[in-house]
Amino acid sequence: MPRKSSERLIDRVRKLALALPGTTEKVSHGEPSFFRGRMYVTVDDDHHGSGHVAIWCCAEAGVAAAFVDASPEHFFVPPYVGTQGWIGVRLDSGLDPAVVARFVEQAWAEAARKPKR
Repeated sequence: MPRKSSERLIDRVRKLALALPGTTEKVSHGEPSFFRGRMYVTVDDDHHGSGHVAIWCCAEAGVAAAFVDASPEHFFVPPYVGTQGWIGVRLDSGLDPAVVARFVEQAWAEAARKPKR
């Protein structure tokens, strides 16, 4: 995906996340990441050659499996944090922006439920 396109998709997520109360942005592992005490969304812009532009979202238990099974073209289990219930949401697959927004909002809410490490 051309760099300009990925920047546009990432900026859309940035605006969504920073509009949520108590959110801060920091670079983590070379990617923009959003925190509410603890990280709740991080960007995957072809991270380690993933081949996509996506976000990894903190999620409730079982959410990732259900969405990945139903729509693997839009969702995946991200490396490293996937075993902790996180879900990968592709930004470059034509997924409705309102769905992406809902995942960001749900991740923000989930971060409040989990204690900071």
